[in-house]
Amino acid sequence: MAAKGKGKTQEQIVAGFQELRQQQRAVASKISELNVDLKEHEIVIDTLKETESSRKCFRMVGGVLVEHTVEGVLPALTNHKEQLNKMVETLTKQLETKGIEINKYREEYNLQIKGEDSRGQDKQEKDVKTTGGVLVAKET
Repeated sequence: MAAKGKGKTQEQIVAGFQELRQQQRAVASKISELNVDLKEHEIVIDTLKETESSRKCFRMVGGVLVEHTVEGVLPALTNHKEQLNKMVETLTKQLETKGIEINKYREEYNLQIKGEDSRGQDKQEKDVKTTGGVLVAKET
């Protein structure tokens, strides 16, 4: 069955929606990963600020443990933390954009996720037991 004159079948529409959702999840996962790295950097920076600047410390660079001094490592860590902050900001904007794109796609193809309340839904549909995350296309 073709939908909305775009020449796409319901399966193609659902697959396109699932692809957009997967991209959104990937961006959210990357943001989460970077936030963990940011927290680790903050802890290390706070610890090193209280440490004597000529003291030896070690830093992992490309899988190799390298010996430095605190005064050599601290500026590099601070710079890397700032770069991580910028990446998180950029990815957050991408996540918002992807959310808008998903909402437009849902509106364009009149999609709703099973279990999600929709306007004009009658009592019988609300009483039906649903499983989370199932996508259905409303017929027009």
